[in-house]
Amino acid sequence: MSLLLDEEEIDEYSDGSVRLRNPNIELMDQDILYHLALGSGSHDLVEMFGDVKFVCMGGTPKRMEQFANYIMKEIGHKLPAGTTLLDISQYSYRYSMYKVGPVLSISHGMGIPSVGILLHEVIKLMYHAKVRDPVFFRIGTCGGIGYEGGTVVISHEAVDGMLKNYLELSVLGKVTRRPAKLDRQLARDLKALAHRDDPYDTVIGKTMCTNDFYEEQGRLDGAFCDFTEADKMEYLTKMHKAGVVNIEMESLCFAALTHHAGIQSAVVCVTLLDRLKGDQVLAPKEVLDEWQMRPQQLVARYITTYLLRKGRLSLDGHGSMCVKSPRRFKLVQQESENYD
Repeated sequence: MSLLLDEEEIDEYSDGSVRLRNPNIELMDQDILYHLALGSGSHDLVEMFGDVKFVCMGGTPKRMEQFANYIMKEIGHKLPAGTTLLDISQYSYRYSMYKVGPVLSISHGMGIPSVGILLHEVIKLMYHAKVRDPVFFRIGTCGGIGYEGGTVVISHEAVDGMLKNYLELSVLGKVTRRPAKLDRQLARDLKALAHRDDPYDTVIGKTMCTNDFYEEQGRLDGAFCDFTEADKMEYLTKMHKAGVVNIEMESLCFAALTHHAGIQSAVVCVTLLDRLKGDQVLAPKEVLDEWQMRPQQLVARYITTYLLRKGRLSLDGHGSMCVKSPRRFKLVQQESENYD
């Protein structure tokens, strides 16, 4: 069993560059990012993504297209006349990616496997694009524990259903543990951007990440249930007393892989219900739509504050393809379409 030492990571990534813990990549003729429909040999990734500072991820393509349009207005980004935002990864048929100046908005799907695949390829994308000091955000939804629907939760730590704060992987038959650490200063900076007149609470706490939406989260309404309501309440109360304030399905992997890559990251979610009061989301769609904007607004405040400080608002242009090898570009499209 191997456990990564944090001190080694701090020293290794002090120059701000995104480095890969994989010596094989530099020996490859080209690195095809299958699930993004991009490649280091087919695309000029430095030209396309070299100015990226913020990578924002959320579950669905629709939500992240919405965020891309929202952040575009917030930072004063202008598209060329007659153009619209481009889904850069449209040929992957798996994830959607939009670039708005220094901001990438990407859908990550549902659960640890989906977000893990995406993070491997986005971290490699940052490496090939020679990006320095990127900041990654997961913007999503969750179930609250002791918090009403509509509450914004900033995670300061991710744990699993056993309260372990690491991602456990089986690699070549051996167990590897990756510490699931989030940047606590980044979490505090985000919390400081919560407005007094916001019509909702913004809290910082511990997030529990599960591999399942039903049984692992103690729901009584799945296809299978081998426990009672009393069992469920005892477990959720125990989690609440241990400092867990919400439950979702991606934070453990998100925290572990970004920390392993030396990348600052934060998880900002909105609760859709208080799990101590029920299992099913009953709020009307228009209410849910408004709630889901709340994490986007907080992250947008952080991004705009940073760009204002750097004097980088009102950026022109938009994410577009920069193909340096048409033959390889076609190959990448075919590989992404066929890869299962």
